[in-house]
Amino acid sequence: MSTAPYEGAEHEGAEHEVVEHEVVDTDWPELVTTALLGTDRRPLPVAPDADPAIALLDRAALHTVGRRAGLLPGAAAPATPPAPEDPRPALPEAASHRLTMLLPAPGSNSGAGSLANVNELLPQYLAAANAHGYRVPAPLAPPLLDAARARSELRGDAVQLAGPLGRWLAERNPDWRYVLRTPVRGGSDDDAEDGRRLWQEGLFAERVTHLTRLRRRDPAGARELLAASWSTERAEDRLLFLDALQENLSSADEPFLESALSDRSKNVRLTAAELLSTLPGSALARRMAERARAVVSLAPSTAGPRIVVHPPTGCDAAMQRDGIPATSPTGRSERAFWLGEIIAATPLGIWAEDLGAPAEVLALPVSEEWAQDLHDAWARAAVRQNDAAWARALLAGIDPGAGTAAKLLAVLPPAERARWTADFLGGSQGLGDVFQLLVACPAPWPRPLADAVLRSLARVATGGGYPWSHSGVLGVAERALPPAAADHLDALAADADSAWAEMFTRLAATLRLRATMLSELDP
Repeated sequence: MSTAPYEGAEHEGAEHEVVEHEVVDTDWPELVTTALLGTDRRPLPVAPDADPAIALLDRAALHTVGRRAGLLPGAAAPATPPAPEDPRPALPEAASHRLTMLLPAPGSNSGAGSLANVNELLPQYLAAANAHGYRVPAPLAPPLLDAARARSELRGDAVQLAGPLGRWLAERNPDWRYVLRTPVRGGSDDDAEDGRRLWQEGLFAERVTHLTRLRRRDPAGARELLAASWSTERAEDRLLFLDALQENLSSADEPFLESALSDRSKNVRLTAAELLSTLPGSALARRMAERARAVVSLAPSTAGPRIVVHPPTGCDAAMQRDGIPATSPTGRSERAFWLGEIIAATPLGIWAEDLGAPAEVLALPVSEEWAQDLHDAWARAAVRQNDAAWARALLAGIDPGAGTAAKLLAVLPPAERARWTADFLGGSQGLGDVFQLLVACPAPWPRPLADAVLRSLARVATGGGYPWSHSGVLGVAERALPPAAADHLDALAADADSAWAEMFTRLAATLRLRATMLSELDP
């Protein structure tokens, strides 16, 4: 038998009136049991003319009201503390409206309503807003954090612009937990005791963030914090914690890194050795210099001095402790691999003592079998030790299309990078060889480099190339071409086919919008 009181047409559209019957005190569990079994199998004591199903529901309703009436009010939850004050000025009104336009609309992957590439402009906007010391208006903090959640490259600048409000929101919304794990340059922990507690009890990502922030403002304090718990950390955690020491690395870190050369994890040992090799005065650098002098020397010949190379024939325990693997992971011969590892970790200053200035050393003939390995290792050393003189000399004789060229270029001062890249573009090389070099040149590009890029784009457009084949270069150009290049792009669009005309027009619109955007942020 059904217990539903409204089966049948006579109940449709009518209010249910409680059927009068004798009220019997019935426990709630008994009512539940009766409802489960049915009133025909477990009848309730009701008046003869009463419907048992309706009587069951009436009693359940009365019982529910009675139970609710008997409840005592609970203690009120503590009020949520407000977000901390942010003393920075809010974005100017025009800049705030611009950010609204640049942020993705709900359900969209990009900003709306502009011919320009607003996806490319948003990172520049955030960097410029932070450079001026602004904070984001509170209503724009949630969409900003959503945008940075979807685009990890925005997170550092977005978290900085959101400031204390962003962290306050992240503590209440799990979608924004990345904020708590994102280091911010110049950021600090409010309380030293909170920092120690976070280091002891926090999640791994939160501990990395804390260590990175502490390293930026107190390098010695960060190293001591890490050393105190080093022996109890997991190997994979030790490796990432060690990476945090790259910033503000100095000779004061040598004892700790030297002890890490005996770590039980191979990857930790290799990372410690690489960090030590960037300190020319370290004991590891001196040991590498001794090995380098044993395998590379200057010898006379009938044609003049030449470099003689005798790579190691084995990798002993001392070499392995200093971060040189016993077997080659690269597919090269083990002797060539060991040679490269030794030279890359050797202070470049010893070659000035033994062989001469960088350009003179590179001009010396080397046996053909080892010449490429030796020069590649010198290039790695120049990048690792940030040696501009060696980078400059290597770039003068290196194949500009090689992968190491961009890394060497990054060692040079920005103006010199731009000049070198502009000269390279002035040759017959295509845009396909220049992407990494352009990335190494900071924005905005100076006029000679901008002109060289525009001439190269014009050559490709008139030569039958396709815009999407050069999307990487065009993307860098959107970030780095100066706004003054917009007029030149308009002229190129007028003479180009439809695909290139659309691309040039979009690029010009992006440059103009960037100029407007930056002017709105400039106080």
